[in-house]
Amino acid sequence: MQMSRLVVTVIGLSLVLLATATASAQVSRVADPDWKTPRTAFGHPDLQGLWGNKTITPTERPDSAEGRAYLSDEEMATTNQRRGDSLRAQDAAPPQRTEAGGNIGAYGSYWLDGGEGVLPTGQTSLVMDPPDGRAPIRPWAERAKAHRLATEGDDYRYMSTLDRCLSRGVPGSMLPAAYNNTHRIVQTTDHVVLQHEMIHDLRVIPLSDHPFVDERIGLWMGDARAHWEGDVLVVETRNFHDRGWLATSGAGRRLKGIPTSPAMRVTERYERVSETTIMWSVTVDDPWVYTRPWTISMPLTAEPDYVVYEYACHEGNYSIPNMLAGARMDDAAEARD
Repeated sequence: MQMSRLVVTVIGLSLVLLATATASAQVSRVADPDWKTPRTAFGHPDLQGLWGNKTITPTERPDSAEGRAYLSDEEMATTNQRRGDSLRAQDAAPPQRTEAGGNIGAYGSYWLDGGEGVLPTGQTSLVMDPPDGRAPIRPWAERAKAHRLATEGDDYRYMSTLDRCLSRGVPGSMLPAAYNNTHRIVQTTDHVVLQHEMIHDLRVIPLSDHPFVDERIGLWMGDARAHWEGDVLVVETRNFHDRGWLATSGAGRRLKGIPTSPAMRVTERYERVSETTIMWSVTVDDPWVYTRPWTISMPLTAEPDYVVYEYACHEGNYSIPNMLAGARMDDAAEARD
């Protein structure tokens, strides 16, 4: 028994040291060693402004990068060049006429803003812990996701909360998507406000240690409290319900459709490491859904000239009844066949 405990302790310590070394390598690529964190008028580290995180870096590590946390400088340059060539080709392509009854497609490339390259850290995935770059999802949650995605035309409750224009949740609101990847941070003496461009979600987070709301109260974006650890803003969120999704868009890949649960606890860290960069990380701890806590980490880049326009999510939400009506037409066609 004592030997087993020793082995577990050694393994746990090794994972902590590996995660620390990985985070250090990540930050070193974007941090300014001479940076002095500015202060607000009330003395807190100044994180205010518009910050973007659009990128083509995948959420989880692809098989092609197995065992590698980072791309080389040459790989980054090549990947970004290919991405640029692809975007230019899409923009130059002439419009295509769709035949009656054909697929009309989705947005043209000029409406999208999913990033012109990989993250400047060169990381091969947003997930940085576990070391394999993949979220440790329990099998039942994978099955629940598959069922939801396969039957989303049967009932509006099976549809993504993004499709329903409700909320992308936490941490979903911070995850990159195909467009609207900007976040505004505003600070007061006793609150931090996060405005997410997509679905105009707004989080007003008290800098306080007063108790969380009753655990029986579940919320789309949870109940949050913030505090400072040195120059790092730490935001702890709990009180979620089981109707949300961890990730709602296709950019979430395997995480799209994974359920949240009342047991979920989310811890975010915001640290400004240069004039133009905040390192953001989020650790998701939900023993109902995952076999262990896991972490996403990525830089947020200053976008002072960006303009956040009013967000309109298919006005009147007519898309939901239209999609359900289309699914019923598909059902009728299958019955006839």
